Amino acid sequence: MRLDVFSEMQHPKERWGEADHEHRLFQETLEQAKLADEMGYGVWWQVEHHAAGEFSYSSAPECMLTAIAMSTKRLHVGHSSVLAPARFNHPIRVAERAAFIDHLSGGRFQLGLARSTIPEWRTFNIHPESTRGQMQEAFEMIPQMWTQQSFSWESRDFQIKNVNIVPKPYRKPHPPLWQACSSPASFEQAGRNGVGALGVTLWASLEEVAEMIHIYREAIRKHCKPVGQFVNEQVAFFTFVHCADSEQEAMENGAARAAARYTSGSFTFFEAKDAFIKTATELEAMAKDPAGGGLTGQYLRKKDPNAPHSRAQRVIGRIMQGEDVPDQEVWEVLGEQESLIVGTKDQVRTRLKRYEALGIDALMSFHQVAPLTHEKVMKSLRLTGELIPEFSAPKAP
Repeated sequence: MRLDVFSEMQHPKERWGEADHEHRLFQETLEQAKLADEMGYGVWWQVEHHAAGEFSYSSAPECMLTAIAMSTKRLHVGHSSVLAPARFNHPIRVAERAAFIDHLSGGRFQLGLARSTIPEWRTFNIHPESTRGQMQEAFEMIPQMWTQQSFSWESRDFQIKNVNIVPKPYRKPHPPLWQACSSPASFEQAGRNGVGALGVTLWASLEEVAEMIHIYREAIRKHCKPVGQFVNEQVAFFTFVHCADSEQEAMENGAARAAARYTSGSFTFFEAKDAFIKTATELEAMAKDPAGGGLTGQYLRKKDPNAPHSRAQRVIGRIMQGEDVPDQEVWEVLGEQESLIVGTKDQVRTRLKRYEALGIDALMSFHQVAPLTHEKVMKSLRLTGELIPEFSAPKAP
């Protein structure tokens, strides 16, 4: 398993009043990417979100990825992921921009596609039922645009006749393709398409990760019809990572609370907060009353309110509702989560090994979680990067 970096360009509102606060965020992101290159991380993955506020400033990731590519030597740059419905990004524009970045990076570009979610569909006036089909068409069209001198396509959403899309990518036959995956169905679709899987499931247990990897591998083995000219069969998963000199320092840095805040921001932005709080409240009630509404209620929910995953959900739910949960409790409860990699180098190494044992090809380590300061993020990148000699294969496709 290799170590990659995952970036949202988070920017908490507490910093919005500072002079040149937006410009500083851009400079800090570039500094983090340069350090990632020096330490030997594999790929810098940049998300795409729109009208996301403090949750993500990464609204034009192709620009940031170009700047990173021009400032680094070995680090691959990955778009994770282009929002594929055509009202966001027409497939022709995706193919053109990707080819440009591939030239400017000397063949270090990785392209992921995603459907996006409800708030962004609403902002761009996109019908949700059209998104899966348009993403699939983009997957099929883009490799052909990259490799054909005359490209045509006829469907309900696209009518393109005999055009030559230029430039062609620097890398031959074309850059690797990936799909953002957050459900079993999306992992299966990625496998059927013969593209890499970018696992972006929040707080997935190792058992859930293993099951999704199995679905993906089986789809590639039994049902793969590659959309590109080669199969990218790598799986990457993102999770929180924060490394410090001591466990006490990691706790005082607020790493666990930052992960809780990210979770709250994520569920708020993706409009899933109410459902999350409802489940968390039910679990809290069950913990206080062992009967929990009776055996039938517990059986139907099939959840132990005191299991580590449920305890984490309860704490995050309390934070979402405005409760000032003590830092020590946040640290202890979230620290039980295998999907939160926080602590000393030895502790981080141990949890990385657990992911590696699942057969993951790359861990997209998410360090820049608001409100962690740039200095703490840089130190975490450096300390985690010192483990890269143990986590350096396979190379980026």
